[in-house]
Amino acid sequence: MEDKTKSPSCDLAIEAHEMLAADSGDSCEIRGIKVEESESHGYISTTRVEVENEHGAQTIGKPIGSYITIEMPSRFYGQQEIYEQMCGCCAAEIENITARKLSGQDDMVLVAGLGNQKVTADALGPKVVSSLMITRHLKKYIPNEIDESVRPLCAVAPGVLGTTGIETEEIIKALTDKLDPKLVIVIDALCSRSLERINTTIQITDTGITPGGGVGNRRKTINTESLGVPVIAIGVPTVVDAAAIAESGIEIAAERHADRKTGVEALLDGGVKEAVYERFGNLIVAPKDVDSIIDDIASVIANGINIAMHKGITLSDIDRYV
Repeated sequence: MEDKTKSPSCDLAIEAHEMLAADSGDSCEIRGIKVEESESHGYISTTRVEVENEHGAQTIGKPIGSYITIEMPSRFYGQQEIYEQMCGCCAAEIENITARKLSGQDDMVLVAGLGNQKVTADALGPKVVSSLMITRHLKKYIPNEIDESVRPLCAVAPGVLGTTGIETEEIIKALTDKLDPKLVIVIDALCSRSLERINTTIQITDTGITPGGGVGNRRKTINTESLGVPVIAIGVPTVVDAAAIAESGIEIAAERHADRKTGVEALLDGGVKEAVYERFGNLIVAPKDVDSIIDDIASVIANGINIAMHKGITLSDIDRYV
């Protein structure tokens, strides 16, 4: 029988590493896992988690590969300087992780925006697709009018199993077989265990993605093995596990009232999660201003892809194609 109190899996590799480090008492030395932190682009921090071997993969619960986490200020929305830095940082990381997988500007790229367009917190993927520079048809039919620096790029928002009756992986696999792209970029909303990371974190990985994994609704994995071509996954945590909210609240209260901490530790030791899951199930919560935030973060990711995939393109050039 399924354990109804079991927490959804951890979508973010950085969070999985933090939990491992907390359990082991060593924030650095976990065999098979390498972590590198760096500050870049002013307001933005970048953390790289490399899962180097099978031991590391089993320990952290993530496939072997690279996981880049970009963290931005919680209130960058509406601030043009930080927005432009975010676009530039996202573009640089996407270009870096895809450089070994593309041989030239004629290599076609397929972008798949996963998620349900009718559910705002799950609409990140489709919103990214709507802001991309779609150029495959232009390169095919009017090549003489397109700069050589522009890459053939196409995109799809395949919807979700509940509305299409087709697994997302099956749709993308069919398109991959038909179009023969050299790279597939998949975008999806993620689930976090940290309130601070909601809508402020972008994870880029070359290991693919399992749609719905973070909210306990795992679908078929979309990765290099399933599609037969390199896959890059880009995700943003847009929702948080309700049990994590309760647990964080108790931790804050315990810190503020250290003299009354007796009994609180028992609640933190699994008691809060167990109570929440028994009463409400896997309750997932999104911020109240999620509509405008998703629009902004989708624009950051879309422009990151646009700049990374099309050489010489800047933010001021993108409006000509979108």
